[in-house]
Amino acid sequence: MIHVTKAGRERSANPIFVGEVDYQTAVGEESRDLRLSEVHFIRGAVNKPHVHTTDQILVITEGEGLVATDAERHEVSAGDVAFIPANTKHWHGARPGKDMTHWSILGNAKTTIAPE
Repeated sequence: MIHVTKAGRERSANPIFVGEVDYQTAVGEESRDLRLSEVHFIRGAVNKPHVHTTDQILVITEGEGLVATDAERHEVSAGDVAFIPANTKHWHGARPGKDMTHWSILGNAKTTIAPE
């Protein structure tokens, strides 16, 4: 059993992020197939364009954000769910000046930051 609270968030130093991002893993390497993480983007923080080798689902729980691929860009808010197919270059994060939190459901994937 896992109980997740805002107090469990820690500032991320992952180079995929641009700006301040707090992060916590609910299900990590203990699962063979899935990863579940909460990502809290602060004041317009986003991640760099990247690709996962498995599908990804984002469940927006707070705030206002963006989810984008090379072909589409969507504004998102609490209650929205985004599906990103495997090997799709994409990025996501908070709208400028806003915060946004999402849960990321991801297979046991390799993530690569895409060249700009």
